[in-house]
Order: sequence, then C-alpha cells, then structure tokens
Amino acid sequence: MPELPDVEGFRKVLESCAKGRVIERVDVRDAGVLHGVSRRRLREALEGRRFTEPERHGKWLLARTGDGPTLMLHFGMTGRLVCGRPDDAAEAHDRVLFTVSGDRQLRYRDQRKLQGLWLADDDSDVARLLDDQGPDAMAVDREDFEAALSARRGRVKTVLTDQSVLAGLGNLLADEILWRAGLSPARRANDLTDAERRRLYSQMRRTLRSAVTAGRVPPRASWLTGHRDAPDPTCPRCDGHLRRSRMASRTTVWCPRCQPEESRAPGKSDGDGN
Repeated sequence: MPELPDVEGFRKVLESCAKGRVIERVDVRDAGVLHGVSRRRLREALEGRRFTEPERHGKWLLARTGDGPTLMLHFGMTGRLVCGRPDDAAEAHDRVLFTVSGDRQLRYRDQRKLQGLWLADDDSDVARLLDDQGPDAMAVDREDFEAALSARRGRVKTVLTDQSVLAGLGNLLADEILWRAGLSPARRANDLTDAERRRLYSQMRRTLRSAVTAGRVPPRASWLTGHRDAPDPTCPRCDGHLRRSRMASRTTVWCPRCQPEESRAPGKSDGDGN
C-alpha cells in the first residue's frame, strides 16, 4: 500500500513530468476511479490549464493548476503515477491519462481502484476533502505529536495509522517506527511516558527521512521491513524471532524482546538503519 514516502515519490513524478506544462488532453479510460466528477467535467476543467507546483498531505497528492481547480489523487492500495509518452502502449490498469505539452503523458495506474481522483474547485473544496485528515507526519511538530498521542486511549499502532490523528503513516511505517523506538504496538498511546513519546517522535522523523529518500519503505537488511515477510522472520537487532498478529485489521510485526509491553528503553543498536 502506498504510504507517505511513496506518495512523495509520486509528487516528484508529477513535478518532473508535468509541472509547468499545458494539459492538452485528459483521457479517462475507467470512470470507476472518478469521485464526484464526470469524464466530461474533468476534461473541461483541466484541458488547456497548466500543472503548477504539486503538494502532498499525508497520502493525498494535490495537483494544482494555478488559480484553477486542484486535482486530488489518493492511491489506495495499488495506485501509482507514471510518466511516459502519448504513443506508449497503455497498460491494462492505466485508468486516467493526462497528455501534456512536450510530448509527455502522466498516467494514473491502479489495479484495485480502491481510491482514485477528485476535483476540488477551490481551496475551500480542498479543505473539505482533507477535513478528516490530521497533520502531515513529515510536518507535525513534536508538541502536537505528543499531545495527539497522550489524548488517545487506543493501542499506539492503531493511533499511528489513524489518518485523522496523523496523516501519512501506514502499516509498514508504523511497525518500523515502533520497532526502532523499542515500543510494543499493543501499548496504549496515552500510557506512554514523556520520554517514550519523545523517542517515538524522533524515530518517526528519522525513519521518514530515510524512506522518503528511498521513495518507499525500503526492505533493507537493517530494517524490520527487510525481515517481516520471511517464512521465519528474525529481528535484525537481537536476532530473536519476530511475532505476527492482527491489529486494527492489519498484519502487525514486532519483536517481543526489543519491544516489551512494559516500559523500557531500546538497546544501544538503535540507529538510523541506513
């Protein structure tokens, strides 16, 4: 599932492929990914305009067109943006194609079509569509992060992946951050100590910086992500056996030795994990 680093990568694709270019043609190959807008209205609203500086909030991508409408994209579990040329053969899951000046084409590609595209006429429309989103995980400051956690009684894994609390973190990132911070995913968010919340914020920032640079949550050998899908996964820190469970309908992976349910500082090997 695309998480914040993936969507930041899609923002860069949009920027490099289409920023400053005139939208010459919008070809909707599958209207099933459109929400609240028809094929015709999408074409009429966008054709002839230019894509300007794109923005990202959590898992949402905002394709601005200057003083015109904003195309808002959410990638669900399988969506992505790719850049090609108008004469490239369309793939089966290419749902909407944006041909722009300079012989380029931006493609919204999505196999499962769980989310898709919205059109916001103005900033108030953008705000309405993002109304249920918390602060962006890359932009939130430590005080707001700690206040949000201390106000929630749910399990910390569930709180971290709740987009209304913090926008952008998904399953892989939450597990990775909690492992680095040495915190059990089953701990109650409001039971964390001040030191644990500070440590969690610090590890979230470090993990996001590395993942954004990689354009994804990288399955490196020094990361939990690099081990979680193994048949008998072991912890890259202590070599102990990892555990799997379901939490908030998501597969959760953690190390019971490094992430005990009682309060304890993580081991000395905690680091950036690059």
